[in-house]
Amino acid sequence: MQLRKALYPAAIALSLVASGQIARAQDVPNRDAALEVRKQYLADLDTLHSKFVALANAFPAEKYAWRPGEGVRSVGEVLNHVSAEFYVWGPMAYGAPRSTVIQQGREGMEKFEKASSKAEVLKNLDDGFAYLKQQLTGIDAAQITGTKKLFGRDLTIIETSFIMSGDLHEHLGQLIAYARVNGIKPPWSK
Repeated sequence: MQLRKALYPAAIALSLVASGQIARAQDVPNRDAALEVRKQYLADLDTLHSKFVALANAFPAEKYAWRPGEGVRSVGEVLNHVSAEFYVWGPMAYGAPRSTVIQQGREGMEKFEKASSKAEVLKNLDDGFAYLKQQLTGIDAAQITGTKKLFGRDLTIIETSFIMSGDLHEHLGQLIAYARVNGIKPPWSK
């Protein structure tokens, strides 16, 4: 009886590891699943883009330099960071080329994010989103099945879509918090 009690947790752990590997193998999308994931991801991106643009318009130009603390991105920098994700990480998550609008390397990204006037931000949000959408809709379904190397790991389109969508939703939440602290009501809220 004691031995069974001792082995029970090990058996559960082993079964969880094995089931995770089996589930992982089953999660690699086929052509139809990849197309559906892309369709849903693009729909989410449309919603996110419209909310980012609405917030960008709701912030007065003089608030674009506001930041909650030293070393934290300003309003304009967060919005340009989102644009950078549209230009760079979003396309790469699907195996498409990053835009050349932003120079490669940390310095190129930082320089892009610092150019954060209201006019620049609004242009970057729209242009970056258009680039991302063009890249994602232009990829053949066969290219988005299987796995892609991203962040040093082999990931499926399901995983990269969740990673990118989650990151963009996080930035949306960050901007909503910035707005509330500054007395700005998100335009879509009642």
